[in-house]
Amino acid sequence: MPSEILINSNAREIRVALIENSQLAELFIEHRDSKGIVGNIYKGKVIKVLPGMQVAFVDMGLDKAGFLCANDIDITEIPVSKKQDWVTDQNKNTASSHEKESSFPDDYSSPNLSKHQIPIQVLLEEGQEVIVQVTKNPLGTKGARITTHIGLPGRNLVYLPTSSDIFVSRRIESETERTRLKTILQETENLGGGYIVRTAGQECKKSDFESDLNFLHRLWGSLQEKSEVTSSCSLLYEDLNLIFRSIRDLVTNDLTRIVLDSKLEYQNCLKFCENYLPHICSKIVLHQEPTPIFDRFGIEIEINRALDRKVCLKSGGYISIDQTEALVAIDVNTGKYVGDSDPEETILKTNLEAVKEIAYQLRLRNIGGIIIIDFIDMLMEESKEVVWNSLTQSLKNDRSRTKVLKISELGLLEMTRKRARESLVQTLCNICFYCEGKGQNKSPTAICNDIIRSVQKISKKNCLDQKSITIEMNPFVYDIFFEEEASFLKHAEKEYGLEVKLLKKHELHQEKYNILID
Repeated sequence: MPSEILINSNAREIRVALIENSQLAELFIEHRDSKGIVGNIYKGKVIKVLPGMQVAFVDMGLDKAGFLCANDIDITEIPVSKKQDWVTDQNKNTASSHEKESSFPDDYSSPNLSKHQIPIQVLLEEGQEVIVQVTKNPLGTKGARITTHIGLPGRNLVYLPTSSDIFVSRRIESETERTRLKTILQETENLGGGYIVRTAGQECKKSDFESDLNFLHRLWGSLQEKSEVTSSCSLLYEDLNLIFRSIRDLVTNDLTRIVLDSKLEYQNCLKFCENYLPHICSKIVLHQEPTPIFDRFGIEIEINRALDRKVCLKSGGYISIDQTEALVAIDVNTGKYVGDSDPEETILKTNLEAVKEIAYQLRLRNIGGIIIIDFIDMLMEESKEVVWNSLTQSLKNDRSRTKVLKISELGLLEMTRKRARESLVQTLCNICFYCEGKGQNKSPTAICNDIIRSVQKISKKNCLDQKSITIEMNPFVYDIFFEEEASFLKHAEKEYGLEVKLLKKHELHQEKYNILID
């Protein structure tokens, strides 16, 4: 499908929009002062090994230690003496790797090539130095996820120096083409290591891979030399910035143009492409109109819509998207759409329309992790199958790896989507400081009742020498108190002999109040 890349760059951030079929498909945002670190390679030091969880924490010189799972450790360099008492099912894993290769995303994260049963306490010890690569950015309170299976990305290939297998991007679906590409790489000079053929490598010839091969092997050699003279907890290799990564990863044969609004970045892109992608230099354009580039192409409106909880469907139905710490819940509703005569047909049509919108929103908002979709209940199994097939088909254009389970008897569909970076909401929004992310506060009426109970509790303890108290409260609670609970003031004076004074405090949170004994 025809695509465009729009790049908005300033001193504070870089924003890259991928347009497919004249519609915003993906959005990437990188703040200058908090760049992503996925793809970076570090010389780290193991600071803690947790046998109970089969993970280790590695200090890489960052704010948070990275966490390394046992199966993310390359065992090819582990001494035989450490491995001999443990079983490794290499044949099984080689087969499963080839079976799963079509599910590898078209990015530079290397697959787990050596699943094993060796405990992490056998493989690593505290104080040991390791070369690791970041596969997931730090998210929330979690540090970066790391691996010792290094993957060095080129334009057409990803070089896997710790593997000997050849994989092909899942987006290359033709078995004939996949076999041809594997054969080409198997026939190249054996320089060691394995490879992933990226989507850009489709229809490439042997000569097209040679520049990547030479560059990536030289790069790995220089990294090994650098690691020998570099102290631990140091950066060995930093991946390209967002603009160059986008050109490397997003450019396809269907690309029509790349539009930038920064003259400096425009010149940098021309130099970069002259060296690595000369065939697309003519497609790089400088945006010179007075209207900001994202306003000109309607991107700003789409970004704001992508932050909304509710997404309307053309038929009148809608979906709501709620993101929690554990999972993302998506609910499908018919809304104003009532159909014609057959309820099952109405429900199926709404669910099918929602499927396309959900696949689009997952990609645009970069929602990852566990996702639960609550479709409108369908009675016929055929309808459930149609909806499931439609969703799996709609997700084929997604570069992130997904796994979709069948619709359950309750009408729920469970799926996962690979998460390597923050979602759009996490990137652009903060947790509400007032409700602390709960999305709700106690009502003023409920607070009034809390205050009354507190006063009654104090009075029954007979701990008041003075018979006068002052209650400080939020103005909203103050107003409700006089509207709904004014009788309590008379009751307190009559029942407890208390003189109650109410005082507005604008700085107090709606749920907070102070009772002062005069």
